[in-house]
Amino acid sequence: MPIGLYIHVPFCLQKCRYCDFSSYPLEQGQVEHYLRGLRQEMAYYKEILTPEQKQTATIFVGGGTPTCLVSGQLTGILEQVNRFFTIIPGAEITTEANPGTVTPDSLRELRAAGFNRLSLGVQSTHRELLRLLGRIHDFEQARQAVQDARAAGFENINLDLIFGLPTQTVAHWRQSVSDILDLAPEHLSCYSLQLEEGTPLSGAVDRGQLAACPEETELAMYHIVMEMLSAAGYRHYEISNFALPGCQCRHNLLYWHNREYLGLGPAAHSHLNGVRWGNVEEIHQYVSLLHRGQRPAEEIQTLSRREQMEETVFLGLRLIEGVSLDAFQQHFGAALTEAFNKQIRDLTEKGLVELAAGHLKLTGKGLPLANQVFAEFV
Repeated sequence: MPIGLYIHVPFCLQKCRYCDFSSYPLEQGQVEHYLRGLRQEMAYYKEILTPEQKQTATIFVGGGTPTCLVSGQLTGILEQVNRFFTIIPGAEITTEANPGTVTPDSLRELRAAGFNRLSLGVQSTHRELLRLLGRIHDFEQARQAVQDARAAGFENINLDLIFGLPTQTVAHWRQSVSDILDLAPEHLSCYSLQLEEGTPLSGAVDRGQLAACPEETELAMYHIVMEMLSAAGYRHYEISNFALPGCQCRHNLLYWHNREYLGLGPAAHSHLNGVRWGNVEEIHQYVSLLHRGQRPAEEIQTLSRREQMEETVFLGLRLIEGVSLDAFQQHFGAALTEAFNKQIRDLTEKGLVELAAGHLKLTGKGLPLANQVFAEFV
């Protein structure tokens, strides 16, 4: 079966105040160093992967901000993928982008190179909240980026939004969802803010300079987006993701179905042959290891059968339809309801999961408490 390919571009014009992802300030010498390493990593895997594993059905270029690269660098990455891997016909090829880093020309270049899905990090439509997050764009730039992407030929666009922000009100959120619906994206990712330790935004909350969003307000926002998007014809298919019919993100579905993918670039993660690993984060260490002919990996974990079963359940529970009992049985030769009898019984009694239509799934009550449910399967 073809794999998914994730490529991490670890550069940003400015790091957002809530972000704890691995990223570096944009500097062309550093970028060129990274690109050389990325080519070496692709060449490394060309030699050791099976022919089937060199076929890719989805490609996702994330970051960082991939579109902060200069003309030709991002499209050049896709050219290198074509050199070392086989992109199957009809593959979904996504790049993340920020509204302040795309132009009509750059979007036409990306579309011509083969990118057919664009994921724009809008996050909010309110100027004061965008400043709070440390974003470099405003909503008018986001609106223009969507229009330019349409003109460039992108027919599959995702927009990211964040709720549960300090100072954000229910009225703010309702207006943001309404504004985003006016742009008619095919896909929406709506995440609740995670205050990650060590980020400036988390520090401001810890010091009392900002108040975290109350849990009841955050929950109200989640219900609002579910109601508004459902009424607009979007299918809620994963905890944080909504899509028009046929527009679910195929790459992310690989993750949630616990299938195989290869991550390239510093800090990228992979899951192949029952093994999970993450690449080293530091760019020079990443390139140095590859230059010596070594895989730039750390945190290598060979999964036991039980661990694979656990991952299949808690990843699959992210999907609104849940985990297929038949698929679990076919893959592991064991019944999900027997392998996790106690967990399912306890969570069912609490009203957090249910068995329905041949699936184990979160209930409406369980959706906002998903992390508590997942913890029971680890």
